[in-house]
Amino acid sequence: MLTILAKDSTMPRRMEIGKVLVPVNGNGVDREVIRLAGELAEKNEASIRAIYVIEVERSLPLDAPHQKTADAEAILARAEELAHEAGFNVDTGLLQAREAGPAIVQEARDGGVDLIVLGVGYKRRLGVFDMGDTTSHVLREALCHVVLYRAAAEPEVNE
Repeated sequence: MLTILAKDSTMPRRMEIGKVLVPVNGNGVDREVIRLAGELAEKNEASIRAIYVIEVERSLPLDAPHQKTADAEAILARAEELAHEAGFNVDTGLLQAREAGPAIVQEARDGGVDLIVLGVGYKRRLGVFDMGDTTSHVLREALCHVVLYRAAAEPEVNE
């Protein structure tokens, strides 16, 4: 059971989860976010949907065939494999949008999602951890709960 503290109280309450959305992108955190989503969904008998968002340049129509489609389908197939290895099923979907963040938030709204499990690698920009525009947008705009999984930082190597 996942327990959270309500904003207006120190009394714990159970988060009810019926639908979980897991954006994947083929990076190293996909395995962990799929596993985490599966554990949370299992405890709540929730369904899981993994999505991949292809970002389409503004100069092209949104529904234009895209060169990344085959890679995206392979990443979604891998998400299904990871879920199967962990003992659960996942529905998958491929989206094309101008930006991934708004597409993820809209997919969550349209699908009545209760929880987004979002993974982010440990990236540094100008020497400082940067979670990126997509993660920032989802954390800021999603109406549902969001669990953020951040990968561990790689040790710095001094030469």
